[in-house]
Amino acid sequence: MELQDFQVCDRDFDQTTLSEYLKSETIAVDTETMGLLPLRDRLCLVQIADNKGRVTVVRIAKGQTQAPNLKKLLEATNVLKIFHFARFDLATLRHHLGIMVNPVFCTKIASKLVRTYTPRHGLKEVVQELEKVELDKSAQSSDWGDAANLSDEQLNYAANDVRYLVTIQRKLTEMLKREERLELAEDCFRCLPTIVNLDLLQFKDLFEH
Repeated sequence: MELQDFQVCDRDFDQTTLSEYLKSETIAVDTETMGLLPLRDRLCLVQIADNKGRVTVVRIAKGQTQAPNLKKLLEATNVLKIFHFARFDLATLRHHLGIMVNPVFCTKIASKLVRTYTPRHGLKEVVQELEKVELDKSAQSSDWGDAANLSDEQLNYAANDVRYLVTIQRKLTEMLKREERLELAEDCFRCLPTIVNLDLLQFKDLFEH
């Protein structure tokens, strides 16, 4: 179904949508869950956007453990996946759908490495500075559990969380290059799968004394 300027799919997207996204060098990805603990809180939505402005929201059913086309896309090594706070989304996708996302760019890590002139690295603040757009976050803390009956406000919020990530990634990459921190950022991104493994095994403060 189409709602405004994005597509909504149940459980997975079709082969045609998969083929279109696989043509992209980069895609933006986000998730909506019932809470912030991947081992406890179930996955409700996965949102995808590409550099052509195509946005797809996938509603994940309660108890669903597979989404084959989503898995093919997110594990495709020729497509860079852009997240904001990738650590959480990677853990959620791995735990609930068995998806090992790779390769990854995290705009929150990039922001912290290069926007050292500010302590504000939330998506709302990064979008506002780099895109001159103020995101509406009023639906952020809402019940995503009834995926089949989400409000227009919730779906718009979910779509907007990925809509600007591709252009933000480009701008942050240029800033990282300018400040000679791109290689450091890429090293951080490569560490994410190990950090996610530790999170899912519930190791805490592993690197403390």
